[in-house]
Amino acid sequence: MKIFNRIKEFNGRIREKVGWKIIDSYILWKMLGTVVFAITLLMTVVVVFDMSENIQRFLSHNVPWKMVIKGYYLNFIPYFINLFIPLFTFISVIWFTSKLSSHNEIISIFDNGISFNRMLVPYITGAVIIMILSLILANFIVPNTNRKLNDFKYEYFGRRTGTSTYLHIKNSKNSYIFVERWDKMAGEGYNFTYEEFDNSSIRQKISAQTIDYDEDNKLWRLHRYTRRVITSDDEELIFRGEEFDTTFNITPMNLYQDISVSESMTYRELRRFIKEEKVRGSSLLANYQIEQHKRIANPVGILIMTLLGVSVSCRKSTRGVGVHIFVGMGLAFSFIFLQQISTVFSVSGGLPPILGTWLPNILFAIITVIMLIITPK
Repeated sequence: MKIFNRIKEFNGRIREKVGWKIIDSYILWKMLGTVVFAITLLMTVVVVFDMSENIQRFLSHNVPWKMVIKGYYLNFIPYFINLFIPLFTFISVIWFTSKLSSHNEIISIFDNGISFNRMLVPYITGAVIIMILSLILANFIVPNTNRKLNDFKYEYFGRRTGTSTYLHIKNSKNSYIFVERWDKMAGEGYNFTYEEFDNSSIRQKISAQTIDYDEDNKLWRLHRYTRRVITSDDEELIFRGEEFDTTFNITPMNLYQDISVSESMTYRELRRFIKEEKVRGSSLLANYQIEQHKRIANPVGILIMTLLGVSVSCRKSTRGVGVHIFVGMGLAFSFIFLQQISTVFSVSGGLPPILGTWLPNILFAIITVIMLIITPK
């Protein structure tokens, strides 16, 4: 009870300093309520369509309905909420602000001495609340639900065979690893080679027909191996055997290059993973970096799209709410299209991932500022 009382006192102080009014609460709850309603409606449609497509699959694999709800849909829904929340926040703001404008409520707000900039306060507050929720979803909740969803699919639908071929990986500053083929399903690699250099000369080379990873002891096990060591006297020592346990600065995750693996990592795990992949020179490094920057850029985009939505819809139109919705949808799809284009250029066009991820936000922030300036006040 003391915590709630303190929160209530803190909230009261903030309201007093900001000069929070009843109209602010009205706009804020209208905004949040419309967003929640829109997202709920969308999720209902998505779940119904997904259920119609997968119901035969669930039945053929004898998946209990309790697990369908708990193991599949409760982990399926957060991903789509996080994916669509910027778009539906934008559309929701346009919808209810257009309704306010069509009912002359915005004119009444201005007539009571509240400026346009002051009217933006509840919108910004609502956008910040949604932005924080989106940050928590993207960086902590969704990675865990994605991991559980993958476990569900593996358990009931079987693992998909995944192989990577001709892998060249930097193990450390002076050592490199080559694996001709890695089978994710079997957890086994074939035709393995490890080379360690000293300046320009090779000091150690290990070859093995197959390798696998001991998860419990964090060791790599080499089968039918040959180990060559060059001593300081330039003598070559050769060792052969059936099994050899050792450690490398890699895990099986580094051998199976899959973009989706980054979607199951929290922000801290993803940062550490990217740092390791950068050292190893991963071919999918740009994709991992885009995923990292997207987890911050998309929530920030909620604030930008909220202000843009207000600037578009606060003008009263004789043609009704439909005009605002039409303009808003055009801007929303332009934003999504720009996101896709910049992502493609980041992956294959030489554009830095951080710029490719943030470019749509930067351009639409400029458009938003211009729209706010020219909006009738």
